[in-house]
Amino acid sequence: MISVPDATARILSAFAPLGPEIVALDQALGRVLSLPVTARLDHPPQAVSAMDGYAVRSEDVQQLPVRLKVVEAIAAGTLPARAIGAGEAARIFTGAALPQGADAIVIQENTEKDGDHVRIVDGGPAIKGKHIRATGNDFAQGQVGVAAGRRLTPSDIGLAAAMNWPWLTVTRQPRVAIISTGNELVQPGETLAPGQIIASNGFALAAFVAQCGGEAINLGIARDEESSLADLIDRAAGADLLLTSGGASVGEHDLVKGVLKAKGMVLDFWKIAMRPGKPLMFGTLGTAGGALKVIGLPGNPVSALVTATLFVGPAIARMLGETDVGPRIVKARLGIDLPANDVRQDYLRSAVTEDAQGFIATPFGKQDSAMLSALSRSGGLVIRAPHAPAAKAGSEVEMVRLG
Repeated sequence: MISVPDATARILSAFAPLGPEIVALDQALGRVLSLPVTARLDHPPQAVSAMDGYAVRSEDVQQLPVRLKVVEAIAAGTLPARAIGAGEAARIFTGAALPQGADAIVIQENTEKDGDHVRIVDGGPAIKGKHIRATGNDFAQGQVGVAAGRRLTPSDIGLAAAMNWPWLTVTRQPRVAIISTGNELVQPGETLAPGQIIASNGFALAAFVAQCGGEAINLGIARDEESSLADLIDRAAGADLLLTSGGASVGEHDLVKGVLKAKGMVLDFWKIAMRPGKPLMFGTLGTAGGALKVIGLPGNPVSALVTATLFVGPAIARMLGETDVGPRIVKARLGIDLPANDVRQDYLRSAVTEDAQGFIATPFGKQDSAMLSALSRSGGLVIRAPHAPAAKAGSEVEMVRLG
């Protein structure tokens, strides 16, 4: 068995960012930028008013009250018709271009209309630059708005649009083929015969891949026959990563490793000193340009999702060119006492709460690797290193944050 850090390093070293593709702005949410977004213009493109009110020369509004002649009204999207001279003002609205000669805005609430004049009666002396957004106040042409390697958020999309980009260059989504194995598996909604169980791994893993930014290809269930498994493996051609679940242990019906090796897979490692997830396999099928990376996940549903979180998610992030590829590890305080650990690194499903001091993680009493209900309720996985001593409630631990 190899350690979790060793397995992580060996898996990540086998992956590199995929090539770029161009997508429309309205299709870019959640994608990872391959090239940075740089401003194609200044924003705002000229000085504009930040408030509804009057554009004035600050030197004219030092003693209150003061009466100024209103020479025009300027709405957003129009340009001033003339400059502002001594004793003059322009009615102006939020976002409207500032007329030449004006250097301050007096807000509407501090004024009174007086025919074709305005009386400024409150707010104190006008301050140069007050309520004005200068040219390039938000960003200047050529400025980087969103760095490469970032997964795009709604605000990133808005910023890219404001920077005048109708499309963006993003990393191609990894294609991840998924095969579940086992004679006992049937699809959700089907009638169960004695000894059968519902196949949940394919759906959970496909959802996980999609959440990570990949394109999931759920190839279905391979029966415990070499020909059935070989057929589905062949259908994974063209994928960037193949995930199998089940069939990678040492039983008579665990055929995955043997079938893959017969097809030419070079095995990197098999079995990790962790719980849950010990029978995890990693290898490469094919050569160079046509090589398909293979991660054989355990069949137990919790083990499959925990190992996917620790190894598949980071591999997808590496293929996407993300700057942060690891699972999110945070500090937490234990909610209960824990006994000393054995030789394997534990990932304990835990309820997570938060107080003023941070996270509190309380591992569930049952840690059975087939109990999906407990994983669904988990806010995190408390990490217990090999041979970790007993720990008291309140002790600080590391935790993989879920969700």
